[in-house]
Amino acid sequence: MVKNKEVIKKVFAWGYVSFIALLMYLPIFVLIVFSFTDSSNVGIWNGFTFSMYTRLFTNKDIMVVLGNTLLVAFSSAIISTILGTLGAIGAYYSKYKSRQSIENLTQIPIVNAEIVMAMSLVVLFVILGGVFNFLTLLIGHVVLSVAFVYLSVKPRLMQMDPSIYEAALDLGAKPAYALHKVMLPEILPGIISGFMLSFTLSLDDFLFTAYLKPGSFDTLSTYVEGVIAKNPLPPELRALTTLIFLFALVILFANNARVKKEAKLRDFHKKGGK
Repeated sequence: MVKNKEVIKKVFAWGYVSFIALLMYLPIFVLIVFSFTDSSNVGIWNGFTFSMYTRLFTNKDIMVVLGNTLLVAFSSAIISTILGTLGAIGAYYSKYKSRQSIENLTQIPIVNAEIVMAMSLVVLFVILGGVFNFLTLLIGHVVLSVAFVYLSVKPRLMQMDPSIYEAALDLGAKPAYALHKVMLPEILPGIISGFMLSFTLSLDDFLFTAYLKPGSFDTLSTYVEGVIAKNPLPPELRALTTLIFLFALVILFANNARVKKEAKLRDFHKKGGK
């Protein structure tokens, strides 16, 4: 009787997880399938072809907004990673009250509504002159993602043995050298995770981009919103969606492989290297 209950629980759990996964990924798989046909509308199959991918890379409008999107995402991710990492290190070595204040301030962008943050920046930039350009857009994306970098790096600092950095200083290393050679390698996985998180946050952001961008500058999110308002979506975007999804899968598998490798190394060292 007990075994039957356990089997029922496992079947129910498996069915529930499968149902949620189906809801999440079925629309993506539909887009992927119809990226290999040249029909204008999803649901109409005109035969297998790679023409959507060819048309994607020859569509100047999409290529321009894709380049803009990647430029903003990479730039903001790099700046956010630097600021978030330095902030996490500074908070880690601060006194308790200062560290708690930084922790509380870091939580605000996480729990606050994105539209509130975006509108706050709009008001600030209007007061400062009312000119919106690439710099205002970049600042907005950094504000959006820097807290997430901080939260990605912080756990790695907590796991790090602080005596390693202190030993480097005692042995004569300058603080900057000890930071570069001792601390950064220890927290590098957190830095990489923070960079990828800030990159993906910037990649699909709409509110900050819509409010803070210059008039002639579009990213994928604002481009899609503008096209939908007037015309059906270009079918080439199905191919672009597929490529973005595959890119995300590659990053996910690479990160999982790295985590497994680190776990094996930790187990190896715990066993005395035997």
